[in-house]
Amino acid sequence: MKNITITVDVEEDCPPMLTSTRGMEKGLPKLLDLFKKERIKATFFVTGEMAEQYPDLIRRIPEEGHELGCHGYTHARFDRMGKEEAKIALKQAGNMLRQFEKRVISFRAPNLRFPESYLELLEEEGFRYDSSLAAYKPPFFQKIKMEGKIIRIPATITSSFLRLPQDIFIPVLRRITAPVIFVHPWEFVDMSGMPVRPDCKFNTGEKALENLKALIHASKVENCLFLTLEERASLEKL
Repeated sequence: MKNITITVDVEEDCPPMLTSTRGMEKGLPKLLDLFKKERIKATFFVTGEMAEQYPDLIRRIPEEGHELGCHGYTHARFDRMGKEEAKIALKQAGNMLRQFEKRVISFRAPNLRFPESYLELLEEEGFRYDSSLAAYKPPFFQKIKMEGKIIRIPATITSSFLRLPQDIFIPVLRRITAPVIFVHPWEFVDMSGMPVRPDCKFNTGEKALENLKALIHASKVENCLFLTLEERASLEKL
């Protein structure tokens, strides 16, 4: 049976270009409300900083049946950190997030950049799944693979693709058996007047929310299962 995994990278607005948190205050509640109404589960990769600043919102994630994952402590890129700095960041983030949910075992690096030599740090900090690879970025990994004890699950497509017209992105995703998609809370706030890249502006706000609803409904028509990242990994025989 076909399945789809919706993931949410929970961070400040369009980092590093902005440090505001309109997405946390307005976008994240919209996403949680939508998933609750549609009765689907998702995986939320949350930075430690956002968990610290918005505990009531983050608490809703496990309470409403979603998987709570880690997105680092800040949104700093791990490929620009030394190994000791990366280890400290992972420990800080894990300690913060496990105040909301003891079982935090999925990880995605900011900007989907995570050095392979740092995978052992994920093992040390209790993570089992990594979604820091992207099928649309070099080296274009398409399949789930195991490296050491970490199962790596690539993201299928960039989040801005989901803000294109529905007759473009929905047929593409229908041809993929088990897509792993991702969005950000700030995409569900109107970013058109903000000093950010064009791909971070177009079709944000209500248009993005309508597109996500359309994707959910199209997936339901095809009887897709909505799986968390952990559930998706459990289907693989590695």
